Amino acid sequence: MRKYQLLDSFLGNRPLLAESPSSALLCRIRLAMPMALYMLFYCVTFALIENWNRLHYTIIHTAVDDLIPFCEVFIIPYLMWFAYSVGFTFYLFLKDEKSYHEIGTFLAIGMTAFLAVSIIFPNILMLRPETMPRDNIFTDLCRMLYAVDTPTNVSPSIHVYNSIAVMIAVWKTDARLVRSRFAKVLMTFLGFTIILSTMFLKQHSFSDVVIATGLALVSYILVYKMGFVFIRKRQRRVRYRSVYEH
Repeated sequence: MRKYQLLDSFLGNRPLLAESPSSALLCRIRLAMPMALYMLFYCVTFALIENWNRLHYTIIHTAVDDLIPFCEVFIIPYLMWFAYSVGFTFYLFLKDEKSYHEIGTFLAIGMTAFLAVSIIFPNILMLRPETMPRDNIFTDLCRMLYAVDTPTNVSPSIHVYNSIAVMIAVWKTDARLVRSRFAKVLMTFLGFTIILSTMFLKQHSFSDVVIATGLALVSYILVYKMGFVFIRKRQRRVRYRSVYEH
């Protein structure tokens, strides 16, 4: 006679049946697809906006900007942002599905708001130095950055917003890599350094940072206080196994 027994840890002391490699891969693809499609949409839209010749741009400038000196060494944390935001999001994708959905939603809210602002309110920055005050490897990197990144559509700062998203997720997740308090403090310190770099490199105005922080606060309330996420954590499938008795 054949009977089916639920394989769960609390029944019969039998372990859960492991997923096949193909099933596990399919689950990973499904998990990654929404964010991958959104990033494709974001990159294409951003490229179109950057190449859209607008007749009028609002100049972003505050009195605080004049008090902040240009400091080329901040190019290091500025460039580290790419690994910081993308790398940590990918790590959560592998290790903490719930936190991955939360940070994915957080990022999508801010980046969508940024695209909307760039379309409705085209803006430009006039803070970059006309000539570099020094000649070294850091200023060379700054010249390369300025060459590939236009000073248009800078508010709110995505560098700042995404860094805040990572810092929040670091303290919310229990993933092993950032489980210790030291790791959380280190990631937070790096995030603040990246935020400062946007102003010391004259890539963003102080107002860009303030607006990005305000937007991050709204997203924090939506995602972490109200539980708003685009995709819920997938439910664990119940697995069965046939057992033969003679």
